[in-house]
Amino acid sequence: MKVLAATDGSTYGRWAIEWLAQVPFSTQPVVRVLHVVDVAGLRAPFLIQPMIVGTERYLQAEIRRMEMNAKATKKQAAVLLASLGLSGTVMMDRGGVPATIVKHAKRGIGLLSIGSRGLDALDRFMLGSISNHAIHHAPCSVLVVKEAPRPVRQIVLAIDGSPASDKAVRFLLRNINPTPDGPDQEPVMVTVVHVMPYLKYPELREVGKAVMQRYVGKVAKVGFQVQEAMRLGKPADEILTVAKQHKADLIVTGAKGLGAIGRVLLGSVSTRLVQHATCSVLVVR
Repeated sequence: MKVLAATDGSTYGRWAIEWLAQVPFSTQPVVRVLHVVDVAGLRAPFLIQPMIVGTERYLQAEIRRMEMNAKATKKQAAVLLASLGLSGTVMMDRGGVPATIVKHAKRGIGLLSIGSRGLDALDRFMLGSISNHAIHHAPCSVLVVKEAPRPVRQIVLAIDGSPASDKAVRFLLRNINPTPDGPDQEPVMVTVVHVMPYLKYPELREVGKAVMQRYVGKVAKVGFQVQEAMRLGKPADEILTVAKQHKADLIVTGAKGLGAIGRVLLGSVSTRLVQHATCSVLVVR
């Protein structure tokens, strides 16, 4: 699988690369590390004129500083890839950061790995989060890294019986090794979570149980340890609660692909998980 890791030279950018060495992929991924230089972002977008008299030399100095940092980041990423035993390349591009990352994600990429800075609600409203932009616009699955790398041994798989859940399960079964330390070692634990609304219809509970058993059977068949977590309530809140209770290393969920209006009015479960989870989140497309 080809993986794109976006880095800006920060701790979060480094984690986006380091996590690729911790996720127990079935086959070693081929990694492309991307660093984006956004020179246009230096100029205030709300000004009619592109510059104010007397400030251009400072802008040019900042551009030179950014280019120097970009070269240093590219070199550090190459060294990091080698130290982690990951095969791949490091590239640099110019443009708006979110759009440029998505552009590169369209080039045969199966997974995008990106760090999350944990912006608060006001920042997300005013500026938008690059990770949120990625999960809504990237054509591939997106791994949003929220913390320092660690071995992935506890996975929370959120399902609801939809085609999006089917894709999440297929990604898990095809790409994640259930016994990364060898067949004689303890397999990865997958907690399958299915959240149902508060409705007084016994038939729905039976349908929910059937959905749960269908997914549990598939996951257990390939060698994962599996446990069930049936919940009532709001999906995102209950998934986050289960992840906290089980000290999850990773949450895996499907992408619903809601339109812009749907996201504003209702909110997307995957969006809420990315914004509020303390562990890393994999949104599968």
